Amino acid sequence: MDVRKVAHLARIELTDAEAEEYQGQMNHILKYVEQLNSIDVEGIEPTAHAAPVFDVIREDKTNGPGLSQKAVLFNAPATAHEQIKMPKVIE
Repeated sequence: MDVRKVAHLARIELTDAEAEEYQGQMNHILKYVEQLNSIDVEGIEPTAHAAPVFDVIREDKTNGPGLSQKAVLFNAPATAHEQIKMPKVIE
């Protein structure tokens, strides 16, 4: 893979010295990836994480009775469908 092509796609300008240095580094990385491709993974189930990930949900604890939904919605600047309506932040 040509480092200058990658730099062009990333819109990065490289000097000749940088291109030579990065080309060597990229070749080293690609050799390592090729080494990983030779590992036999037959029968191993694909995972998103190396260790299991579980949601941990704790019981809500309060110091008092708190506010009712009606009281919270009464103080909200805008509501919709019995929920606090938030302004759009993404266009």
